[in-house]
Amino acid sequence: MNNRKYSSAGKMAMAAAIFAALVAGANAQSVQDVQNSRNAQKENFEDGPTLQGPHDVPTPDLLNVKGVDRPTPLKDVTIEQRLNSQLPLDATFRDEDGQTVQLGKYFGKRPVVLALVYYDCPMLCTQILNGMVRAAKVMRFTPGKDYDVVAISFDAREGPKEAALKKKIYMKDFGHPETAGGWHFLTGDLASIKRVTDAVGFRYKWDVYTATFAHASAIYVLTPEGKLSKYFYGIEYSPKDMRLGLVEASANKIGTAVDQILLFCYHFDPTTAKYTVFAIDLLRVAGAATILALGGFVFIMLRKDSKQKGIRAA
Repeated sequence: MNNRKYSSAGKMAMAAAIFAALVAGANAQSVQDVQNSRNAQKENFEDGPTLQGPHDVPTPDLLNVKGVDRPTPLKDVTIEQRLNSQLPLDATFRDEDGQTVQLGKYFGKRPVVLALVYYDCPMLCTQILNGMVRAAKVMRFTPGKDYDVVAISFDAREGPKEAALKKKIYMKDFGHPETAGGWHFLTGDLASIKRVTDAVGFRYKWDVYTATFAHASAIYVLTPEGKLSKYFYGIEYSPKDMRLGLVEASANKIGTAVDQILLFCYHFDPTTAKYTVFAIDLLRVAGAATILALGGFVFIMLRKDSKQKGIRAA
């Protein structure tokens, strides 16, 4: 009787061991399948994103924007300030009408607001352009007269078709079609794009997991000569700061006397990308105003006293 019990217990133990081995083998196979899938995904993106021509034709990863692991393409995504850096004005692009143009076409007369985006971006680029247009609506400068807006796509797959569509959308949003000559949406090849992004300090990467470009957000104010004057980060841009930035970049050729006074009292902090009150200059203005007021009071009193003496003498 006892032997039968031990025999049954042994059989149960053996069955449990076999079951455990089967489960372990299945788990190991599952892990191997996942690893094989990941390796296959990496191999599929060995040539990186489609950077030229049709979207479904792979091309070499000339900008090294392919990703291997999720954190890898994101660690170098940044914007390095390169104030007073010269933009390559001889770089060639195509405008929204398909015409080949040099970047210098949009410089020489007025300061420029530059946006580095790509037109099919599903998220951040749209917010950058939205914020830029919101600021333009408020700051009361006229594009094409006081400054120009230049948007450059950093996706070399895009062309005039995407640029024209994006311009149409934002001209409608801005609500002043007569300023269309001051808004420029450009596309170009990898070489021209890289020259501009390097000059600005704009670092971006291709994220294979989302099939989008990972990039930071900012717009830039440049002098009429094409030198970087101001960086405005984020997706919301203060109209006051944008206006003062354009006045300063223009070497005071646009704006009013009030703008000149504000520039004297405000200091641009490049770390926060905002104009803040500069206490010393504010005290200087207050001191000058006080001296003028006292001088005016003394002048009036002396003149009044002189008149009274004249009346008495008569």
